[in-house]
Amino acid sequence: MKFWLALVLAAALSAQEVSQSGRALQAERPLVAQAERASHAMVASVHELASQVGVEIMKRGGNAVDAAVAVGFALAVVHPEAGNLGGGGYMLIRMADGRASAIDYKEMAPASAHPGMYKVEDEQRVGYKASAVPGTVAGLALAHQKFGHLKWADVLEPARRLAKDGFPASQRMEIILALQVPVMKQFPETARLFLHGGEEPLKQGELVKQPELAATIQRIQKGGAKEFYEGNTAQLIAADMKANGGTITLEDLKNYKVMERAPLQGTYRGHPILAMGPSSSGGTAVIEMLNILEKFPLGLGDEGSVKARHLHVEVARRAFRDRAEFSGDPAFFDIPTARLISKEHAAALAKTISLTAASKAAVRPGAKESNETTHFSVIDGEGNIVSNTYTLNGFYGSQVIAKGTGVLLNDIMSGFGARDRNAIGPGKRPVSSMSPVLVLNRDKTPWVALGSPGSQTIPNTVLQVIVNMIDFKMSLRDAIEYPRIHHQGTPDRIDAEPGALVREVADKLRAMGHTVGAALRSQGDVHAVAVEPKTGMRLGWSDGRRGGKAIGY
Repeated sequence: MKFWLALVLAAALSAQEVSQSGRALQAERPLVAQAERASHAMVASVHELASQVGVEIMKRGGNAVDAAVAVGFALAVVHPEAGNLGGGGYMLIRMADGRASAIDYKEMAPASAHPGMYKVEDEQRVGYKASAVPGTVAGLALAHQKFGHLKWADVLEPARRLAKDGFPASQRMEIILALQVPVMKQFPETARLFLHGGEEPLKQGELVKQPELAATIQRIQKGGAKEFYEGNTAQLIAADMKANGGTITLEDLKNYKVMERAPLQGTYRGHPILAMGPSSSGGTAVIEMLNILEKFPLGLGDEGSVKARHLHVEVARRAFRDRAEFSGDPAFFDIPTARLISKEHAAALAKTISLTAASKAAVRPGAKESNETTHFSVIDGEGNIVSNTYTLNGFYGSQVIAKGTGVLLNDIMSGFGARDRNAIGPGKRPVSSMSPVLVLNRDKTPWVALGSPGSQTIPNTVLQVIVNMIDFKMSLRDAIEYPRIHHQGTPDRIDAEPGALVREVADKLRAMGHTVGAALRSQGDVHAVAVEPKTGMRLGWSDGRRGGKAIGY
């Protein structure tokens, strides 16, 4: 059977298409039995077809970066609620030879952007004025240029084929599209593709073909990222924007800048941690929380306990207070990142934590972020490893497909706040909580790549998976599926997934002064890969909360 036909057929076999709550799992189980396991390479993403694309690229001689770029383009086709070419994000790379890179390809506000530009709130979330200049194509192209092995056109070919030949819609796609109908039906290009031109969303099993998107990917194959920002695709986006009162111009597209930065570096109980720095606030928060938590002993038997949950909340209070004060685009502000992730800063904050009582610390609320992001992780046979989080912001972004391109555009302008560091400004990147992370073994060999969607919950989700693996000795699967909590300072409330706080623990936390709530939905969607410590086997797990598939070979 041809590979492409196999890809299409495999989509119908995808397991766990709908969100479900995390489950409490025991800490001590054989690592081998708890995750997908392969001898050479592994990809974990929210869609089985995208994971298969990454594996096939590596089978053809590509490395983890080639595979990550292929997965990023494939998700733009098969997971349009969040996978994208019209959005932005962050990629964290560590090569087997020790080279590491943090690629910031977050969207940038157009040159005409200014505070007060929105007279109607919905314009910031829906429609042509909601979009900032996309960064995904530039970011993936830079990663490939610096670290890829295969030809650019070959890496993008799987996504082009999927867009041209189609793939079967999943149950999740049907459900999410049904929720989008009232807004999406306003935009003819988008409604034509996803709503049969009207108000009837695609149904599970229907073949989704995207010829305009296939043609756009083909142009990018031939012309590289420059085609998206200066060529025919850029002209089509700019023309559609102008015709519909949008703010992105051809000059804005030409002037987009992807930034390669040094990864943030920290340690947790001897394990080196690599994380994304500003413009993302997520990596700073993760390392800061780990640094504070490191001052307190945790081990087997503490998982889910009053002690563990209390400490998590207290370190989150302090990190989110710093996040509110110092996060921003480093092109516009000096951010004291080195101090925030220092062990000295953590030690001072740890001294303010009581083990018997909740603290009260007001945190100024930030701009609203969307939960509808997606993450994927890749490791190859050489030990090159990639962690990538990217987004359109809300489900299906601004709901706009730029005419003639098939490209869904983001609604990230809603990620800006009304004032201070995150106020709208030309060329500015909005504050983000996205937190792709790499955890190394104590000997600095690769161990785990992980990340998650979930707006402000992302740093807490990533933190808990790391702590579950290092402190509570959980397998990769158990660490991901274990129920999660969240606290971000404001509101002063612990949000808990079902099963995360048994009654006795919740009662004791309340007695300490905490306010305990219950999350109405699951928290995050982690897709992680790892190296099995003793054997070197590649492990992968895709979170059961939203579905997905880790695939290796």
